[in-house]
Amino acid sequence: MKAVRFHQHGGPEVLRCEEVPTPEPGRGEVLVALRAAALNHLDLFVRAGIPGVRLPHVGGADGAGVVVAQGEGATRFPPGTRVFFDPGLSDGTCRFCARGEHSLCERFEILGEHRDGTFAQAVVVPELNCRPIPQRLGFIQAAAFPLVFLTAWRMLVTRARVQPGETVLILGIGGAVSLAALQIARLLAARTFVTSSSDAKLERARAMGAEVLINHARQDFSREAWSLTEKRGVDVVVENVGAATWAGSVRALARGGRLVTCGATSGPKPEEDIRRIFSKQITIYGSSMGTRGDWEQVTALLEQGRLEPVVDRTYPLEEAAAAQERMARGEQFGKIVLEVPPL
Repeated sequence: MKAVRFHQHGGPEVLRCEEVPTPEPGRGEVLVALRAAALNHLDLFVRAGIPGVRLPHVGGADGAGVVVAQGEGATRFPPGTRVFFDPGLSDGTCRFCARGEHSLCERFEILGEHRDGTFAQAVVVPELNCRPIPQRLGFIQAAAFPLVFLTAWRMLVTRARVQPGETVLILGIGGAVSLAALQIARLLAARTFVTSSSDAKLERARAMGAEVLINHARQDFSREAWSLTEKRGVDVVVENVGAATWAGSVRALARGGRLVTCGATSGPKPEEDIRRIFSKQITIYGSSMGTRGDWEQVTALLEQGRLEPVVDRTYPLEEAAAAQERMARGEQFGKIVLEVPPL
């Protein structure tokens, strides 16, 4: 089969589209012939050099396709079933899994980071992670859904526990996690503030229901948040930028507010004034991926048409380097998706 992989860490130039053996499903697993694979910032970090990645490596966490083979004991999805899947892999046996906290699994892995991923014509995944693709969706839309909606759901619902009428500030609208967070915050009847340096992205977010738009290239977003809430601050900040925005995110919070973070695309070591945290009695939540329960909830909402993946643009599998370059430039509004030729 064809796969895009790298034999050394570096920039997009290290990606090669080459022939590799087709994997075989093990016990409880299915082989999925992929038709689409979506990018995440994780793919850039893995390619650039995360410790522990075994080379050569196939990146990619998100994908959608058709089951073509079943391993021993896998019976839920017969060959021919269109599926997409949760890319978080837990063993189901540790103390955290036992209490339903699968993303805290002591042996937790992410497809495309700890094992070969979806930038290929086929991938092996546990059948427990799979769900049928809703009939109204194609492979491209289905591939654009799992990681970002699962991440955003856990951030807003499971961790920050956003309530109706609360104010939620979402940084970097245009990024797929932020767009998923916008949709989920609106489902929760929260008032949504969004930031971007692009007026065009802000207007597209307005069309999706964002209520307050802040261009952080022209305005200090924390000052704007304070001004627009009559110096109260926002209840929740959805943070995935890291060093560049962290101090502003803390300043923007109301007394007793919550900051929930899932990433650090601008760097992991921000400056911090701890006095703001204890004096305002702020709670900071870390969040990563989601549990099987979270996955059940978001896929049910997708099936009902209450959540919708946002696709920026597509590239052929062979142009994965160009797709990653677009993501690195921050030009996208939604998910960048690779179209995968049939196996």
